[in-house]
Amino acid sequence: MSDFEVKEITPAAPTSVDGDARAARRREARTLLFGDLWEYAPAPESTAVVKVRERYEHFIGGRFVGGGEPMAVHNPATAEQISEIPAAGPDVVDRAVNAARAAFGPWSARPASERAKVLYHIGRMLQERARELAVLETLDNGKPIAETRDVDLPLAAAHFLYYAGWADKLDYAFPGVSPSPLGVAAQVIPWNFPLLMAAWKIAPALACGNTVVLKPAETTPLSASVLAEICAEAGVPDGVVNIVHGDGDTGRALVSHPGIDKVAFTGSTEVGRQIQRTLAGTDVRLTLELGGKGANIVFEDAALDQAVEGIVNGIWFNQGQVCCAGSRLLVQESVAETVLDKLRDRLATLRVGDPLDKNTDVGAINSAAQLERIADYVRIGQAEGAQMHQLACDLPDKGWFFAPTIFTHVAQSHRIAQEEIFGPVLAVQTFRTPDEAVELANNTPYGLSAGVWSDKGSKVFEMTRRLRAGIVWGNTFNQFDPASPFGGYKESGFGREGGRHGLLPYLRLR
Repeated sequence: MSDFEVKEITPAAPTSVDGDARAARRREARTLLFGDLWEYAPAPESTAVVKVRERYEHFIGGRFVGGGEPMAVHNPATAEQISEIPAAGPDVVDRAVNAARAAFGPWSARPASERAKVLYHIGRMLQERARELAVLETLDNGKPIAETRDVDLPLAAAHFLYYAGWADKLDYAFPGVSPSPLGVAAQVIPWNFPLLMAAWKIAPALACGNTVVLKPAETTPLSASVLAEICAEAGVPDGVVNIVHGDGDTGRALVSHPGIDKVAFTGSTEVGRQIQRTLAGTDVRLTLELGGKGANIVFEDAALDQAVEGIVNGIWFNQGQVCCAGSRLLVQESVAETVLDKLRDRLATLRVGDPLDKNTDVGAINSAAQLERIADYVRIGQAEGAQMHQLACDLPDKGWFFAPTIFTHVAQSHRIAQEEIFGPVLAVQTFRTPDEAVELANNTPYGLSAGVWSDKGSKVFEMTRRLRAGIVWGNTFNQFDPASPFGGYKESGFGREGGRHGLLPYLRLR
């Protein structure tokens, strides 16, 4: 049986390609040599370490409070409701902003070394409760436990620890000027990295002496509520961190509130445009981290096995639900066939299924709406004439899952090459020269991320200089560090998060 089957998604199914037959022969040879040695027994993570409440509330002024119509929270792996949250209306948002405003004066006047201790305490408590939070994040988001455990939680804690180090060094970070906090920061985060995005936003804001009102995504609110508990236990004064739950209406009420001084938004480009229109003509500071259509560029002199691992991590990490995902593969024509053969072999080893299983590589799509969006783009890709290859695997009967997908014969004009799918779908194109690779990579409305794979350092640096992307990885992909700034160009937004640069959006420099 082939490693891949070409599935029919209307209007028509593509024909098979020679690569599928070659991959099938290699798999049959491995089976003859090794039998079923590569089969994995289930290794589920226990859910006993976390107790999911029936209802989570807003966190305002240091207390959990109700207010608003209930909204269901689902487990993407089962599609079952696991909790509910209230949807904050304008009155609840107003209460949260007022609490943040009242807390701003005392918090900003507190010695910076004291703010640093609080941030450090939050980071350490995240580390102590890492297993509990990793399980909660997987239940709420659908991503594999291996990712929440090994990526999300360590990075979230690292951001608080990193900015704890900057809190009492702001004068040294920006010599020759006098830095001061802005005031109240409204922060709206997405569902793909719920806890990590909260850390990205809250840690630098608090280090600079600001107070915050955070709105998590309505589909993934649970870890933010636990973070609120941690903040209270770590000594964050009442009102310094406030969390309001709700959907887009809540977000609009928050970013348009007259009592805020700063908006930080991570999410879709369309919503980013709406926020920019709302704040036009005001003195409210704004940073936007929006969509992406990252190009992963593989040259003929690259270490191809290493590059294939980077391709897999670039597009199928977190089911491709990553704004900086390497969703476009640009491979030099002379090695395209070899790279695709290796990629087919590697893809055949991926395990799709229960996100709580430690062996799972690809978990659940976050929501039914996002699953339908991905399926729509796959249908569009076929209709445009691209050739689709999908991993032949049995998807779970319950929950929202989508098989990892590759499109070849993709033209630059195809929508799957231009628009953000936000799912486990890779569009493959070829190039002949570095100039052509740059032209293809930059020919997109987005400019968030890119990757370059080459054995020659000079080529990597030259490509990095020419690519219009906020972050360019060399011979790796999707690697993050709290000391490294992150952000985009063009329709991927503006402003930077992380590193010393991540302090600037929360400071007034005189």
